[in-house]
Amino acid sequence: MVRQSGRAHRRRGPHRAPSVRQHGAVRAISLPPVAYGATAERPGWVDLPPGLRDALAARLGGPPAAVRVAGGGFTRGFAAVLTGPGGDPVFVKAAALDGQRHLVDWYAHEAAVLARLPAGLPVPRPRWALTAVGWYALALDAIDGRVPRLPWDPAELDAALTTYAEVAAALADPPGDLAALGLPRLADLAREDILWWGEVAAGREPLPAPAAGAPLAELVALESRLPGYADAAPGLAHGDLRVDNLLLDPAGRAWLCDWTWLCHGPAWFDLAGLLLTAYASGLAADAAFARHPAVAGAPEDALDVTLAALAGYHLTGAAAGPSTMSAHLRAHRRWSGEQALTWLAERQGWSWARPAGSTPAR
Repeated sequence: MVRQSGRAHRRRGPHRAPSVRQHGAVRAISLPPVAYGATAERPGWVDLPPGLRDALAARLGGPPAAVRVAGGGFTRGFAAVLTGPGGDPVFVKAAALDGQRHLVDWYAHEAAVLARLPAGLPVPRPRWALTAVGWYALALDAIDGRVPRLPWDPAELDAALTTYAEVAAALADPPGDLAALGLPRLADLAREDILWWGEVAAGREPLPAPAAGAPLAELVALESRLPGYADAAPGLAHGDLRVDNLLLDPAGRAWLCDWTWLCHGPAWFDLAGLLLTAYASGLAADAAFARHPAVAGAPEDALDVTLAALAGYHLTGAAAGPSTMSAHLRAHRRWSGEQALTWLAERQGWSWARPAGSTPAR
């Protein structure tokens, strides 16, 4: 999920893709307004302070022979693969201590998480970190891979789901030193920043335009079950399982990146979030959710509860005021919220239809 600042800090030319046949009906594929691998608005190498470039070059053994800035993501921190003069690549994230302190804290926390994840998982590991001229930089393993393209290729989606099954199994009973990091609980995150339909129903948050006509009382009832379900679930969840946090390597294996939001909670919550893009791609997302190992023991309505929560979270966030993050964030959140709400309506048999002016099918 794309975190913002919490309740106290916020208001409450199309590319055409083919249609697909689902259960005897034709449903159009929907693509995000900007590809996940092209949403970033980041500084380049030459935009970094000279003192930071010098410090990074010293760790690399000399000025980088190549710099490849990450095209995906929604923060404005520096993120790039730096290849040292000897040919060894590392993935470096960097942010200013003054002005981007939240990113600094996120990067440092991610390093602590990655260092404690069970061995053998397809995740990058931390190499080193440094502080110089008022900036913090974290170097991780550089994964030779690319962000999956949408609409999903079924084999690539299978690779992503296989990786998440492996990760979820490893985190079902997490190592003690990982749990000792004081990780947040999804139930608390839900109450504080994910559940918004109740705020809309109470008049404390405006109804997002794409949800006009949707059954608000049913959305409130569904999302309200999430904290209880999350509290009852053992194990840890990645907390931000999106397309742009996955990399597919040349062998076809999926790697899971960006571990800032690891939390106590059910792995099926992550799974539903990832499958929004499978649904939008015209694939059998319901079946993919139902057969995934992370769903074992989940409540019967876990998918519907999660879709309701994600729809409210993304649609109200998209309608909020200006963000300091990527200019593409609000459009992406609106698109994600629309996919969640449309999928939920299809599952529930609601007669509600997406109002005019919402993101069109592509």
